[in-house]
Amino acid sequence: MNIQWYPGHMTKARRQMEADLKQVSLVIELADARIPLGSRNPDIDRMAAGKDRLILLNKADMADPAENDAWVKWYAARNIRAVLCDARNPRDVKAIRRAVTEVSAERMERNRRKGILNRPVRAMVCGIPNVGKSTLINSVAGRSAAKTGNKPGVTRSNQWIRLDRTLELLDTPGILWPKFEDPEVSVRLALLGSISDQVVDSGELALELLKFMTREYPALLAGWRKSTDEEDGGDEMPELMAGDYAENAPYLRIMEREARARGCLRGGGNVDYDRIAAVMLNDFRAAKMGRITLEKATV
Repeated sequence: MNIQWYPGHMTKARRQMEADLKQVSLVIELADARIPLGSRNPDIDRMAAGKDRLILLNKADMADPAENDAWVKWYAARNIRAVLCDARNPRDVKAIRRAVTEVSAERMERNRRKGILNRPVRAMVCGIPNVGKSTLINSVAGRSAAKTGNKPGVTRSNQWIRLDRTLELLDTPGILWPKFEDPEVSVRLALLGSISDQVVDSGELALELLKFMTREYPALLAGWRKSTDEEDGGDEMPELMAGDYAENAPYLRIMEREARARGCLRGGGNVDYDRIAAVMLNDFRAAKMGRITLEKATV
């Protein structure tokens, strides 16, 4: 699959973000712990040069625990502070507040020596769509200060949230980068819902998920399934996949069997591939298939 998605509002949001960076000393970038590198916008490193930095690997409770530890070490080896978190967990929110203080300590000490006291840390919270920025801000604030939603594009404008005398956060819209050079990155982002479902073929995306699960997490896939490989499907392959049938046949058969086991059928008892694809993607995104990481940390 080769997915490209860069709606017009992201260009405007990117320009506004570049302007607002002049007002902050700290950039808190959220990434999804299930794709700890591919869910980071490479443009942010350039735009945030010279700022204090903190990377939050959000939704760590949905990612592979072993890979979580490996990725923290991967970032540490590159002198980058990365913190695993679940933005909804009060304990993790406290850890994030401590990390903000630690990352900003040197700058705050310089201000103190200059006689600048009680200046709050002004931090920009940024990242790709649907990674949990607004949820984090609301958790830290202890109130519904920012709009949230389980889809990209809920936050369309920047908004300042003053938490207390020590910290102010700027919520920003999720932005991607204009072109995905690596098709695998775009597929992973689509799997997590950071790319609008409206521009993605759900059937093809579900097939990519099955291929990955079969290769990397076969036990979790088996545990999620309600059908077995011994069951007869009896359905014809969807016309969309006809050209790639040889490669996709084993995965199409799984989809057929799961569709029958879960009642995802059209009139006449034929498989409704759109429905079973939606079930698969929703269950994956909600971690009902288990704790899964799509990227492996390499030295």
